Amino acid sequence: MRSIIIGGGKVGYYLFKTLHERGHEVVLIERDRDTCQRIAEDISADVILGDGTDMDVLKDAGIENAEIVAAVTGTDEENLVICKIAKLRYNINRTIARVNNPKNVEMFKILGIDTTVCSTAVIVNLIESEVNQEDIRVINIFERGSMVFAEAQINEKMVWANKRVSELSLPEECIFVSVIRGNTSIYPKGDTLILTGDKILLVTSTKVLSSLSEVLYDRGNHKWSSIKMK
Repeated sequence: MRSIIIGGGKVGYYLFKTLHERGHEVVLIERDRDTCQRIAEDISADVILGDGTDMDVLKDAGIENAEIVAAVTGTDEENLVICKIAKLRYNINRTIARVNNPKNVEMFKILGIDTTVCSTAVIVNLIESEVNQEDIRVINIFERGSMVFAEAQINEKMVWANKRVSELSLPEECIFVSVIRGNTSIYPKGDTLILTGDKILLVTSTKVLSSLSEVLYDRGNHKWSSIKMK
């Protein structure tokens, strides 16, 4: 599956890096020469210097064979134009747009953009969840805000530290996606040992997220059904 990412800021960089590390065929387009060079030196994958609204640049990126286009520049108008070109000109089935102004989310959906990601909405969700920002960081929220992609930084005071995944009681609405240890990503199984300093990437509900710190420090105030991971 070929994916094209337009925009080499923090969002585009980490998206590009993650997809490349997971073996996806991915191309990044970035208009700033210095940013483009820095990313190309860091990640051994296709990086193209150019304007993501330029159809010649999109052709160079292989848009005619792409299945997904993600426009994650810092400008809503540019992201909208890129996604519309991808859909109308190249019949791309899946378009993803970063929306910087929450007021534009509905307009993007009306105009046919398949998925929108609003950074402001992520921040709002973090505040409303009353999560300790030093321990848990909201990375993204899913449609309608019911599910959250988050990162938990493990320290020695947490009950998850130095335990195997199979020993943990997890909320039913909580799935471990990956354990980040230094520069290594570990796909967790029951016998995976969680160490102090690890980062746990997980998907959970907003309801569980609000009490996740209670779980991590075993304060005993949480109320939800738990399961064991084998």
